[in-house]
Amino acid sequence: MAIGDVSTVSVDASIRYVDTGMYDSAEYGSVYLIDDDRPTLVDTGIGTNYERIIDLLDSAGIEPDELSAIALTHVHLDHAGGAGFLAEACPNAEVYVHEIGAPHLADPERLWEGTKGAVGDQIVFYTEPKPVPGDRIERITDGDEIDLGTHTLRAHHAPGHAPHQVVFEVPESGAVFTGDAAGVYTPSIDRIHATSPPPQFDLEGAIEDVAMIQDLEPETLLYAHFGPAPADGRLSAYADRLESWVADVRDARDRFGETDEIVEHLLEREDAPDVWDERKVRGEVAMNVRGVLTYLDD
Repeated sequence: MAIGDVSTVSVDASIRYVDTGMYDSAEYGSVYLIDDDRPTLVDTGIGTNYERIIDLLDSAGIEPDELSAIALTHVHLDHAGGAGFLAEACPNAEVYVHEIGAPHLADPERLWEGTKGAVGDQIVFYTEPKPVPGDRIERITDGDEIDLGTHTLRAHHAPGHAPHQVVFEVPESGAVFTGDAAGVYTPSIDRIHATSPPPQFDLEGAIEDVAMIQDLEPETLLYAHFGPAPADGRLSAYADRLESWVADVRDARDRFGETDEIVEHLLEREDAPDVWDERKVRGEVAMNVRGVLTYLDD
C-alpha cells in the first residue's frame, strides 16, 4: 500500500482507510471512513494533504456535504490536526471528541505550541491547525455511543497515552479503533512499536488501557498507525514492548545521562521499517525518548 492508496478492511467492507502519507512516509498515518447511514471519519491526520481524506470520501461515492461525523480518538495533532480543515470542507459533519480535548479543537493555539515542543524537528511536516466551530463539537466521555446506523462507535476512555484519548469499539464488526492505545503497527515488517510522547505519557496507565482493550475481546485492531490487523497476541505483545521500552530508556539514561546520547544509543537498536526514511525514524525515537524521560522524572 502506497501513500494515497485506499483499501477496504477485510472484516467489514463498509470500512475503508487511506494512507495519508503522514511525515512523507508510507505505513504511518491511516484515516478511516465508515460508510453507513451517517458516514463517519475516524481521526483526521495532521492536516497536511487533507485532500487525500476527501479522496477517501470520493472512493465511497460520498460528497463532502454528506459526511455526518468526524470521531477523534484524541486531540494530538497527528490524529486531530485535520479536524478544522475537514469541518470546513464537510459543513454538515459534527466533530466528536473526549470532553477534556474539546477546548483544544475550538482554540488550538496552545495545542499547536505544545506540539512543536513534543515532536521536535518533525514539526516541519505539520500544518497549523484551524479551529473547529464550537457549535460543531460534540463532547463525549467513557461509555458514550455514536449511532451511525448499522454501526455503533462506543467510546472507552484510554488516558494512559493522553488524558483526552478514547478508543472506539465497533461491536458489530468485532473491531476497535485503537488511537495510540495499542501502539504503532507497521504491516510490512509485522512489528509493533512503542509510542510514548511527552508530556502526558504514563506507563501504568498505558498498560491499563491495553488491558481494557483486551477485555473488549476484539477480533481486529484498527490502528491509526497503521491499518487493520488481527488482534491475536498483539495487545499482549504491546504491553511487553511498552515495559521493555521504558526499561531501555531508563537504562540508557543511567549510562549516558544526556538526551541526545540516549537517542543515539537507542537509534542503533531500532528495527525500523524500510518505508520510514531515516529522518522519520530519528524523529520518532527522539520524541518517544523525551516522553519516557518526562514520565521518569515525575
